[in-house]
Amino acid sequence: MESRSFHVQYSLASVLLSLCIASIIAVSMICGHHFDRSVRISGAELYQYGSVSIPLVELRSKVIAASDHHPINSNANRSSHLHRHLHINELVNQTVLRKIPKPKASREQELEQGLAQARASIRRAVWSPNRSSTFDDDVSFPGGSVVYRNPGAFYQSYLEMEKKFKVYVYTEGDPPMAHDGPCKDIYSIEGRFIHEMENGAVGRRFKTKSPKRAHVYFMPFSVTWMVKYLYKPLTYNLTPLRDFVADYVRVISSRHPFWNRTRGADHFMLGCHDWAPHASAGNQFLYNTSIRVLCNANTSEGFNPQKDVSLPEIYLYGGNVPSKLISPPPPQIPRPYLGFFAGGLHGPIRPILLAHWKTRDEDLRVYEYLPEGEDYASMMLKSRFCLCPSGHEVASPRIVEAIYAECVPVILSQHYALPFSDVLRWEAFSVRVEVSEIWRLKEVLMAVPEEKYRWLVENLRVVRRHFELNQPAKRFDVFHMILHSVWLRRINLRFA
Repeated sequence: MESRSFHVQYSLASVLLSLCIASIIAVSMICGHHFDRSVRISGAELYQYGSVSIPLVELRSKVIAASDHHPINSNANRSSHLHRHLHINELVNQTVLRKIPKPKASREQELEQGLAQARASIRRAVWSPNRSSTFDDDVSFPGGSVVYRNPGAFYQSYLEMEKKFKVYVYTEGDPPMAHDGPCKDIYSIEGRFIHEMENGAVGRRFKTKSPKRAHVYFMPFSVTWMVKYLYKPLTYNLTPLRDFVADYVRVISSRHPFWNRTRGADHFMLGCHDWAPHASAGNQFLYNTSIRVLCNANTSEGFNPQKDVSLPEIYLYGGNVPSKLISPPPPQIPRPYLGFFAGGLHGPIRPILLAHWKTRDEDLRVYEYLPEGEDYASMMLKSRFCLCPSGHEVASPRIVEAIYAECVPVILSQHYALPFSDVLRWEAFSVRVEVSEIWRLKEVLMAVPEEKYRWLVENLRVVRRHFELNQPAKRFDVFHMILHSVWLRRINLRFA
């Protein structure tokens, strides 16, 4: 009996032991199947758990949230945490490395890269004597392209401007002193440019509504209208003009980040009134750093040709070019007078001219007032040379009128940076006489050989298109040449 009882107990113990072993094996199999699913980093930069993908940032936030609810205090938990840490580090070695793309360039970097490409393209376009002087159906450079400093570089620069250049026009300010300007008489270029830039079909091609896409920023105020509405006659107090400009810059710099980003270096203003340089002094950075497009381009009074632009002064009588100057007579028609000038005694140079030559020579017709029955345009068309002395300020509308009349301009000025002279060779279509040589003016003009005179006149026909105001604007006309001058200053401007 004792033996049978022992065997029964032994059998029960064996069964219980077998059941325990089987349970342990079953639990191990179940747990082992679960932990075969490991956390890994995929090529898509996701942690994956089974068939569910969770973004990296989201997963990290979930892990941090879970640890807040289950703080690690016990040694067992520390050991378990260390084990999981080591397990993840091992898995990192099993991930596939991927190439991380470079960060996308900012809008400013893209603009600067585009300008760098334009600079390189212009440098490659070096003029070669063997290259054809005709680039396309709309652009030809007769006479060996002598009126241009570098025809190839100019043409390539112009093309780059047409493709890339974008201008943001500030909307701040109210008419008439902003977004408006004179469109006739002596300061007409001021209003014509503003209107074309803001409303013209051609101007809109360069204008951008997104300031982040702009290369330059235009402040469309009119100094001429400031003088008309703010200046008190005969006071010579220009403070109201400077205050207006100071307030304008203050407004745009507080509403937009662009002025402060460069201290105005990529901003420009345009003014043809004699007092435009004085008005620009309302803000020191506008005066010293910004691009100022000015008719009064006097280098002895702060005009800096490296950053500022000389603007041609165009007198539109009643808003139009005198009809006689639209189509001058053919070159074979003789011009009986050697030279011509008629104008008042204002400024330092004209009194010298009239003192030496007023009504003293039949060939050199110099008047303070035109004789009765004569008109200015007709006298220009009868003259070989047209005298263009400065008045109160350096610029003179007679220069452009002489170009229209195919009457060789004689520049009588001091410290005048001539318009577009970073592109044009003025010596190829004009004559410059020093003020100290005015007394021998006839001798100087008589010494010009006939062949050279005809060469100068031929070149006047080439450059005329660059000084014409068109509605709508045409390629290479004065509107485009002004923009090109601003473009040149911008592509040579590099920010740190």
